[in-house]
Amino acid sequence: MHKPIKYVEKVATVAAKGAWAIFDKINSINQNPSFTPKWSDKPLLKSYQKSKPPLGWPRTTDSLCPKCVPEMRNKILNGELPVEILKNEKVGEIKAQIIQRDGKIWMVKECPIHGKFEDLMAIDTAFFKHLEDVFPGRDIRAHNDEKLHNHGSSTITHGRGSVLTIDLTNRCNMMCDPCFMDANQVGFVHELSWEDIKTMLDNAISIKPRRQMSVQFSGGEPTMSPYFLDAVRYSRKVGYNSVQAATNGIEFAKSPEYARQAAEAGLRYAYLQFDGIGNAANSHRAVGNLFDVKMRAIENLYSAGVDIVPVTTIVNGINNEQVGRIVEFALDNPKKIPFLSFQPVSFTGRDEAVTDERRAAQRYTLSHLAHDVKNMNGLGEPARDWYPISFMSTFSDFADLVHGPDHDWGQLSCGCHPNCGIGLAVMVDKETKEKAPVTAFLNADQLAKDIAKINDAARRNKWANVVGVGLALMRNYDPFKAPTHFKITDLLQKFDKCFGATGRKYGKVDGTRTRADIDQRRADRWNFLFIAGMWFQDLFNYDFHRTEQCIIPYATQEGEISFCAYNTGVGWRNIVEKMHMTATLTKWYEEHGRHKIYAGGKAVDMRSKDHSLILNQEAVEAGRQTDLDEVGIAKNAREEKLRARAAKLAQEAEDQKMAQLYRQHILKEQPGQGLVQLGGMN
Repeated sequence: MHKPIKYVEKVATVAAKGAWAIFDKINSINQNPSFTPKWSDKPLLKSYQKSKPPLGWPRTTDSLCPKCVPEMRNKILNGELPVEILKNEKVGEIKAQIIQRDGKIWMVKECPIHGKFEDLMAIDTAFFKHLEDVFPGRDIRAHNDEKLHNHGSSTITHGRGSVLTIDLTNRCNMMCDPCFMDANQVGFVHELSWEDIKTMLDNAISIKPRRQMSVQFSGGEPTMSPYFLDAVRYSRKVGYNSVQAATNGIEFAKSPEYARQAAEAGLRYAYLQFDGIGNAANSHRAVGNLFDVKMRAIENLYSAGVDIVPVTTIVNGINNEQVGRIVEFALDNPKKIPFLSFQPVSFTGRDEAVTDERRAAQRYTLSHLAHDVKNMNGLGEPARDWYPISFMSTFSDFADLVHGPDHDWGQLSCGCHPNCGIGLAVMVDKETKEKAPVTAFLNADQLAKDIAKINDAARRNKWANVVGVGLALMRNYDPFKAPTHFKITDLLQKFDKCFGATGRKYGKVDGTRTRADIDQRRADRWNFLFIAGMWFQDLFNYDFHRTEQCIIPYATQEGEISFCAYNTGVGWRNIVEKMHMTATLTKWYEEHGRHKIYAGGKAVDMRSKDHSLILNQEAVEAGRQTDLDEVGIAKNAREEKLRARAAKLAQEAEDQKMAQLYRQHILKEQPGQGLVQLGGMN
């Protein structure tokens, strides 16, 4: 039996269906052309004007040879080839096919020199098709960007992105596998000066469309840069509302004061490396008490006013069984965890030379994630409740419409390729912890189509558009499938809080926000928990159509480069950092001394490991995952190298033994024959 208010709301949704029919008919008459906002030199796109890359299967795309690219990159690093070759020629590029085989999606490609390669893209064809079917199209084409987007086939061509990443340093206080950067291993230090940081942020706001982005300071470990706090402040000063740090959390765990200083500087999110529940689940990072560090970092950061996004690199056989435990952790702590980010492993950095055996065993896709969350947590149907992150761009378009042509910034828009990122939205009651996927009680497909119609009409009357969206939300809402205490007014307010349609104050997020604003936004009873999956490419599954609409550009001394082109792909990171290295390691250590690195099981010293987070004690005490040990497959690049060395030594010993037997039995040599005693040489 439902609460009486649910029946009242059901009547309201039926009435909204009728009202929408009238609104939609009137709104479709004499539609306006799109306006050109201050933040773009091109008009807003109507839904039918948006372009799309080739989708579906079988299809052909542009990819890279996993063997040609490292060879070419090394020649550039060694000075044998000019870096301009990456801008002017298609070095290492080959065609690839996306196909269906045995109920799965694969990328297959062949290099005329190195032969055939294939890799798994998805284990569920219905899921893969759903993501591509609901993709709304690309954002406004990038412009006024010629100086920053000039990287040959790797050039970003569409939209502005949603996370601007700046690596402050390649130094790190850990020694991890996997690692995009290969931190502490490249033989030199690449660390941005204060002028470098300011220049990158100043340049960033010159690109159009000029949309709000979350500026992410990364590394290495960004807190090791002496300019970290100043960089956070300056990001807010130039106009970005959201600043985050991709961090292992060590410095924040050690010092509540440092967490408070970061919050006061304007840090909004900590993108916290988080591999699982319990120290055993984090043991592959080789820090003795890493899980305790995470708990203390969350405690200190949240208390200071910084929101936490646990970020988990998922490696099949290493920590994939942690997916359900991490989701459970977020559901048990809805007041402190509003977002989860899972990143299926990308074989790059230390893992670029991965063996075919280990790659096949460790490959984990977005489809694996969707099925694991369903099977482990009972949440979401993969082909119904998971959407490409770019699905949200329709709602961002609505925000751009109601904000009007004179707004200084465009709405943050996640316009990535549907194969790049996905999300499952879960509404969680912070008081009772009751939960439900948002798409279980809200028809998202139809809602997006309704809002696209409002966007296409391009009415200048803000409140007419707001009313239209209100009707669309109500008519697509099923109160009987929503959480018990969730009301239709909560739905409307959640939408307004996200997209700022009415101008109502929910707590500021811009550079003037105060602790009171933070507390006001946190007072909301409902946690919109977003479980995201972001699958970064590697050389084995690279697709240039994904690169061209990248939403996570890297700001570098050589312009803004797609995340995948920088860290994987042709590997711009290695080239840029070598071109602009600060000092060799030897020189750096002479001038600055060695920094502390937590590795080899060393524990982090903390004043306290106390925290108020709710944990499943059984998960905390569980041992590490041993799947790969049981089948005899190496867990990381270091193990592969040790095994290869051992195999080589064993083969050499075997060869020596066989040679000795050959001399003894075929050539009839006696043991020691042919040796001359030094004492007999007079």
